[in-house]
Amino acid sequence: QVRLVESGGQLVQSGGSLRLSCVASGLTFSTYDMSWYRRPPGKQRELVAFIISSGNTNYADSVKGRFTISRDNAKNTVSLQMNSLQPADTAVYYCNAGRSFGRTWWGQGTQVTVSS
Repeated sequence: QVRLVESGGQLVQSGGSLRLSCVASGLTFSTYDMSWYRRPPGKQRELVAFIISSGNTNYADSVKGRFTISRDNAKNTVSLQMNSLQPADTAVYYCNAGRSFGRTWWGQGTQVTVSS
């Protein structure tokens, strides 16, 4: 019933920008903490950014100052604006919904490829 669908990933040149979106359904979106993770090729999944239900945000050091996470509760959407992209940002990006002491939900992922 819960469904998270990411979109916006594509091939982009180094230094370019992309905006990823994740649309959630089947949950009371405004009560959930939302986050973006990524899995680079051959590496473990890592947290990129999160935005809690109240709107406070935090970022991994590797993306701080370049990426911005936001949410639109009216549209059940969390977005990730990615600027100054580098090849190291190449990964499958996943959105996640969760609450304290509760289960989490994952989207299917969207591929971001940054060429040098």
